[in-house]
Amino acid sequence: PRFPAMASDSGDRRATLKRCLGVLRDARNDSEQFAALLLVTKAVRAGEVDAKTRRQIFDAIGFTFPTRLLISRQPPADCPPHTFRALGLTLLACFCTDPELAGHSQILNKIPTFNDILLSPCDPDSTSMVDDVYQCLSAVLATARGPRELVTKGTVSALCQAYLNGGHSSDRALTLLVGLLTIAEAKCWQRDAPQLLAVLSKLSDDFLKAEDMTKFELCEVLPHFIPLSPPLTESSEGSKCLCRLYKGLADILGSKLSQSQRDPALKLAASLVQACGAEWIPAGSAGSKFLALLVNLACVEVRLILEEPDPVEVEGKKEVVTACYVLMEMGIQECLREENSLLENVQKMQLMRIMEEAFGAVIFYLRQVKQEELQDPFIFASVRVLGAWMAEETSSLKQEICELLPFLVGYARNLFKEGSPAVSLPQAELVSTEGSALPQDALRFLLPGFCHLTAEDRPRDILISEGAPALLCEYFLQQWEILTSESSAPAPLTSTEMSLQTVCGVFLNLVVTAPDLVRRDKTFSSLMDVLLKALPLLLPQEHHLVLAANVSTLGLMMARILAGSAALQGTQPAKEFFGAAIHFLSQAHAAQTDPSSDGLAVAVSPAYVSAWDDIRELWFLGMQALAGCIPLFPWLPHAALQARWLEGLSQLLSRVSPASVDLELVTAFQAVLVELARASEQCRGVILSHHGTEWANLYGMAALEQCLAEQ
Repeated sequence: PRFPAMASDSGDRRATLKRCLGVLRDARNDSEQFAALLLVTKAVRAGEVDAKTRRQIFDAIGFTFPTRLLISRQPPADCPPHTFRALGLTLLACFCTDPELAGHSQILNKIPTFNDILLSPCDPDSTSMVDDVYQCLSAVLATARGPRELVTKGTVSALCQAYLNGGHSSDRALTLLVGLLTIAEAKCWQRDAPQLLAVLSKLSDDFLKAEDMTKFELCEVLPHFIPLSPPLTESSEGSKCLCRLYKGLADILGSKLSQSQRDPALKLAASLVQACGAEWIPAGSAGSKFLALLVNLACVEVRLILEEPDPVEVEGKKEVVTACYVLMEMGIQECLREENSLLENVQKMQLMRIMEEAFGAVIFYLRQVKQEELQDPFIFASVRVLGAWMAEETSSLKQEICELLPFLVGYARNLFKEGSPAVSLPQAELVSTEGSALPQDALRFLLPGFCHLTAEDRPRDILISEGAPALLCEYFLQQWEILTSESSAPAPLTSTEMSLQTVCGVFLNLVVTAPDLVRRDKTFSSLMDVLLKALPLLLPQEHHLVLAANVSTLGLMMARILAGSAALQGTQPAKEFFGAAIHFLSQAHAAQTDPSSDGLAVAVSPAYVSAWDDIRELWFLGMQALAGCIPLFPWLPHAALQARWLEGLSQLLSRVSPASVDLELVTAFQAVLVELARASEQCRGVILSHHGTEWANLYGMAALEQCLAEQ
């Protein structure tokens, strides 16, 4: 059949297209359908198809006909070999402009075909096919299932290769890679690390060599290709990329820059810090000057923007300020690093002064935050970085921080209670997969600072008056539930466990400095109930020893104050807690061969050695607290007898050289032994039957000697 040529008038074109669609729908054979199809695809390529017509084309031919065209290997006479394929792709690209069709399984199962076309040699006649493939892939990426399908069906690798080959529209391959990495970074790197590293290698090489605006454009692209996982520091290719990026950034930041040039450079530096800390900055004079410059620029930027009274100005700069926060946090860590620091002492002192001014600006900004702004991720990033400063620098900005405490407690409570939907801006989080690293967990970042502040009168009074103890008790309970729901297998210290340890530190400060508060505030009775149940669950697991030490010591110190509470009157949870606490305290020391002599010396038990630096002080506090509990709980000596602690301790002190037991340890042992001997004739008898009088004299335990001598 003969078809009219596509008319030039738009009304005539629509009429011709309509007739062609009719033929497509009613065609008796392939040649009729093909002839009509040529006109339809011509209209599609000319961009003359609106949404309604596109749907009519789809209704006329569906996915079946384009699929047949894609797999056909027999082109019409006198046509290029890829003619049918090109027609099929044009139709699919047309369909993909409808989001509903772009996510259809018939499109998704064509992804391997799209990949093949990207990787095939591209001659001048087949460039339209490549363009259609990019259109299809872009549409698939925008659907819900698309990114996962693209990653699992090998599109990341195909796009990397297409970009590296530098063929037709290879810049679109880079754009698609950026989109995929934005949505599914971890999965992309998991599957295709070598290919992505090759792209990063090319980008970093281009970045180093560029002498024009391309350098700044690459600053915008590169952060997407810097993984938050090991490939960069664990491979020689990754290390070379880091070296090139460092040199390129040093070139940029050492020059006079406009605002639009500096911002992308700071963002790129921040993404490198998130991925590798300061490892990408070389040691030596050049590296230390670069790091100091980087932190200095970040602080200046923060001050310029946050001290600006115009909220519109701040709004447009939140992303770069968040990147500056990452650089400031690195600055804090490097200033406090004692070994292998990149900075010299003079640089550290200068940077601390500069950072103090920048944190003054952060506080100034936070004091102006309105209630309706609390969900803004930028507020979260600002609170987080201030938390990092408060955790390490306790003497500066004390007045300003005290004045901000009501806001900080209220903000943390607001996010905790509401389970905030806030999500972090790019670079606002040093990304973590642990359970408590939720966007609403502002407390996680404030806790170390609160721990310091509760040791001082004024900030402690403010925290108490703002209801911080009740909030922290609820938080402890939530984090405990997260921890107990996690795997019991030994694992690296999670943020959940670290948070629990720090909350214990805050409560220990309150127990020591504000015992009356502990007595009257019901929060502490609720906390005691949790601690009684927690310790027996923690102790069998050696990898939780530091947390167990915190829980044990806090529980013992609170028990002295809450001795009259019903929960501690010989109940099963109380007996199990004290049994676990005695086990923790009694197993900390053992006899071992003394290399300097033939005898035995007292030493930290092997199971405690790796954690001893973290728990030593808690162990001594726990011993002191246990001694204080013994007169208050008549059933406690029986628990010590059941644990056979007296026999074990007598044996230890009898076997080892007295010179190996320092005075602090002797004092700790004596305090507990004296209270047990006073409280229980049975305990006294066990000590005497194990030569207690002799070793008490040997170790200079005068109080124990006297107690044992009394009738």
